Amino acid sequence: MKRLFSILAITCLMAIGTVNANATTAFASATATVTSVTQAEETASEDVSFHQELKKRFIEGGPGFMGIVLLCLILGLAIAIERIIFLNLSTTNTKKLTQNVEDALNSGGIEAAKEVCRNTKGPVASIFYQGLDRADEDIDAAEKAVVAYGGVQMGQLEKNVSWISLFIALAPMLGFMGTVIGMIQAFDKIEAAGDMQPSLVAGGIKVALLTTVFGLIVAIILQIFYNYIIAKIDSIVNDMEDASITLMDLLVRHKK
Repeated sequence: MKRLFSILAITCLMAIGTVNANATTAFASATATVTSVTQAEETASEDVSFHQELKKRFIEGGPGFMGIVLLCLILGLAIAIERIIFLNLSTTNTKKLTQNVEDALNSGGIEAAKEVCRNTKGPVASIFYQGLDRADEDIDAAEKAVVAYGGVQMGQLEKNVSWISLFIALAPMLGFMGTVIGMIQAFDKIEAAGDMQPSLVAGGIKVALLTTVFGLIVAIILQIFYNYIIAKIDSIVNDMEDASITLMDLLVRHKK
């Protein structure tokens, strides 16, 4: 009889342990599910709140100055993207072009070399063509043509870049102007109320700070593109100068 009670007690303890283990596992899985759902909801709310906050701050800054600052950003980015595309298309393999021109000079003469330049895009090929076109006269005439046309090509590379620098300077200036106007509005409210209350000053100061921040952000973005464009132009100009010297050497050897 005692043995029967012992067996029943052990069986009950095992059953209770199994139930507790299953309950703990279910509770842990439910907790993990709730946590993951909560994290997903928080991430979605953060994404939505960022766009809403950006829109809210833009509206609070005032449509007048904020719209002009946004216009500076749009126009500056449009010019920057156009310049980047143009400069990338103007980049050529100078060593390969020089080798092709040299081979054409040795095999077919000036006309064959001009044909190679005519079929190649970029400012370096255009300079080569102008130098080869004056090669029948003398070396000095070819050199003058290369120098003159190099200046023309440099002007094409730097076209509209000054507008980007204008927008870089204009955006923070507009932000600072919004700052001054916001402070004037804050003092006008204080004067009209006849009392110094934080609620009266807060609105004008918020507008002042928002316009300044957005103007500086626009200037920083455009400055990055501007520096990249200037570096790209300098690289192409250096290739043009090196290629011009190489072309003069090729023409001198060809004349001998």
